[in-house]
Amino acid sequence: MNQINNYYFIGIGGIGMSSIARFLLAKGQHVAGYDKTPSDLITDLCKLGAVVTFGETTNDIPEGFENEQVKVIYTPAIPASHPQLTHFKSQSNSVVKRAVFLGELTLDTYTLAVAGTHGKTTTTSILAHLFSSLSQSFTAFVGGILKGHDTNMLSTGTHFSLVEADEFDRSFLQLKPTIGCITSVDADHLDIYGSADEVYKSYSQFASQVITHLIVEKQVPIKGITYSISDSKADYHTTNIKTEGFGYRFNLHTPKNEFVDIYFSQLGLHNLSNAIAAFAMADKSGLDNNKLLNALGSFPGVARRLELVVESKEHILIDDYAHHPTEIKAVYDTLEDAFPKEKKCVIFQPHLYSRTSDFMDDFARSLSLFERVILIPIYPARERPIEGINSKVLADKIGSHSMVSLVEKINLVDEVSAAPERIKIVLGAGDIGLEVQKLKNKLLGNAD
Repeated sequence: MNQINNYYFIGIGGIGMSSIARFLLAKGQHVAGYDKTPSDLITDLCKLGAVVTFGETTNDIPEGFENEQVKVIYTPAIPASHPQLTHFKSQSNSVVKRAVFLGELTLDTYTLAVAGTHGKTTTTSILAHLFSSLSQSFTAFVGGILKGHDTNMLSTGTHFSLVEADEFDRSFLQLKPTIGCITSVDADHLDIYGSADEVYKSYSQFASQVITHLIVEKQVPIKGITYSISDSKADYHTTNIKTEGFGYRFNLHTPKNEFVDIYFSQLGLHNLSNAIAAFAMADKSGLDNNKLLNALGSFPGVARRLELVVESKEHILIDDYAHHPTEIKAVYDTLEDAFPKEKKCVIFQPHLYSRTSDFMDDFARSLSLFERVILIPIYPARERPIEGINSKVLADKIGSHSMVSLVEKINLVDEVSAAPERIKIVLGAGDIGLEVQKLKNKLLGNAD
């Protein structure tokens, strides 16, 4: 790390930023940072020794982190005009985006990088579970909270790096993976790319930077070692899939072997697909197949990825990060398969004005699959409002296909608890996840 031991993160509370901050703290480095609002992630970082400010002026920078010897890492979600960012740049500090710094951290390691519009967090999390179960020397930077570990960074050593290759801002092009994976290529982040064709070109560039093996889902139109849960022509594919409990029993065919009666511990065929991707990557890393397959049965899951929050005779509450129409459809298909005779209520917070605008009709189609839809206002994140784009427009497009209601977040708990459907699913990538504990308490009668 070039003798630097003071690091300042602008946007330290982000899921990707905080994982790197955790890693540096574990290495004994001094870490401080700014974020707009408090969060559980920031609380955890502070417990580990980080110093965090919620003021954005230069006077708010903690003592000892104002000087030119501090390395500054920032998220692309931070505006270029941010006072602290402009201060450090004018002062000639080493200032880099998160993606660049992650590329630096992993450059001399055996890196497994998971890209894809959907599934990269779960696939990376399964990889981390597999490598942990097989006692490997690895560090995993994950865009979600690993259940069972309650962290987004897991490290036992530095031989292997397991990372999400995020396409936002073309961040994944800063990586040069030993083994890469592409789970899916759909149009998204069109505020960055402008068109679906540019999205594809960026993934193709990522593929060209992979050093040894590229693993791709069979339907992805990029050449590589293929995997699928439905296409027997894929190099890695499954047969005889059967639902068992909150998971699947299946057979797995690899380029060299067939394995029968394998169990994976999570529902959702998209999650099973992610598990096969993770297995293929670990297989190509030289890990023991039988041990890997045994470990799939004990994967505890990821927070907010089809997370079962309440399970009772009266209520089933599931929480998921889905924020793209394809992901919403995958969640619906999973629930329809698991609970085919029960009506379902979806609670959705759209994420970003631009994404809502780009996929308005697709959102309406996927949400209208549910019998009841409860919408709250759009989570803007880094964006300013777009005229004519709001949750009411989305509600109107869903129209008579479902029972639709539009509520403010302050009234959400009462609205959801009054919904008669037993199956309730919370979806969104914004701050709707903060409402889940309140919903749980209400449904279980633990709080008003």
